[in-house]
Formats: sequence, C-alpha cells, structure tokens
Amino acid sequence: MSLGTVVTLLRTAIFQVVTIAGPTLLVAMVIGLLISIFQATTSIQDQSLTFVPKIVAILATIGILGGWMISMMQNYTVNLYSLIPDLSR
Repeated sequence: MSLGTVVTLLRTAIFQVVTIAGPTLLVAMVIGLLISIFQATTSIQDQSLTFVPKIVAILATIGILGGWMISMMQNYTVNLYSLIPDLSR
C-alpha cells in the first residue's frame, strides 16, 4: 500500500465524517445561537432552556436525515471493503 493510497483513504474518511456530521452540528449551532440570543435579551439564565430545544432539534435532524446518513456510511463501507483485495498486493 502506497502513501498516496493511505492519504486518499484518510481524506475520503474525513470528508465522510464532515459530510455526515455537518448538518447535525449546524442545526445544533444555530439553535444554540438563537437560544443564547433569547436568553441575553430576556435575562433568563436557565440551563434546561438551552439543553432541551437543542436535543429536540438534533433528534429531529437525525430523524429527517438518518436514512441519508446511513446510506452514505453504507456506500463508504462497501467501497472500502471492495478496496481490500487491491490494498493487500
């Protein structure tokens, strides 16, 4: 296995992680920002106010995009397993 192959495998793995986790992290960041702006304007400093909506939004995002996330991971895994015979030479 050459260095170029290893770099390509690592690059595609990192790209897959960012692609799959990106929407969920983006939703969590937007919800957290909105809640923090709301807390700053109303002077409410309750910890559960930030936690509960963020969890609900993350679960909704995973529920909506879960099938796509699983299919992306499945395609990557199948492609990775199909490369095993070529990597052992």
